[in-house]
Amino acid sequence: MSVEPGIPSVDNESLEDRLYTVKYEDPGDSHLDVTIPGICAEKCRTDDCAAVCPAGVWRVGEDGVPEIAYENCLECGSCRWACPHGNVEWTYPDTGAGVTYKHG
Repeated sequence: MSVEPGIPSVDNESLEDRLYTVKYEDPGDSHLDVTIPGICAEKCRTDDCAAVCPAGVWRVGEDGVPEIAYENCLECGSCRWACPHGNVEWTYPDTGAGVTYKHG
């Protein structure tokens, strides 16, 4: 006798709703940056740091250099691994500040 799994009763909240549950204690200074802005503007054609960021922290400016809204960072580190030029500076925020997750 086979038993078919039921449909889970999980609310599929939007990404924005789920991101709203993340609390962030602002350390006052960004823990994200680019090492050499010229590399972004001159060599980068794929904007991988912006493409992989689940929270939309990285947005490429008109000059080709990313604008960084570090307060929204989920601290996943994807941006530093995605950059083919190794041009992303990423550290955990100082003094224990940063992300606190509500679920998990």
